[in-house]
Amino acid sequence: MEGKIEKFGEFLKNRAHRNNDNNFVTAFVVSSLTVCIGAMAVVGAVQDGIHNDVSILAAKSILDFVIIFILTASLGIGCAFSAIPVRLFQGSITLLAVFIEPILTTKALEYLSMTGSMLIFCVGINLVFGKKFEVANMLPVLLIAVLFAYVPSFD
Repeated sequence: MEGKIEKFGEFLKNRAHRNNDNNFVTAFVVSSLTVCIGAMAVVGAVQDGIHNDVSILAAKSILDFVIIFILTASLGIGCAFSAIPVRLFQGSITLLAVFIEPILTTKALEYLSMTGSMLIFCVGINLVFGKKFEVANMLPVLLIAVLFAYVPSFD
């Protein structure tokens, strides 16, 4: 999955005529993962799709703007292109919200939030220490986290 996101970043780099920008793809991948992973993206999109309430997405968009602004200052213009995956990801969830609402229990959202936070932590580690984790390859764990919420616990 990491390779596919990087390949899409290369495509965007060519389309934007930024062939001399060696950091473009890294900036795109890091920023895309940073703003797409997390509970606000999922919960906000579900809220929008089911209740036509964009309040969470509005708050998230302000936070994303600040994050992308800072990342663009340090990593480069590739960060600005993270709007494309955010639109695809959140738009897809909004459209599918009616179908996925029954499985997104409180416990499932808690697990999703915790897992998303761990993935964002891995993105941070990659920013500070160089690429240690291929976070995009870990994205399927978000689905596993939701499914794990349905495993009987021993409480």
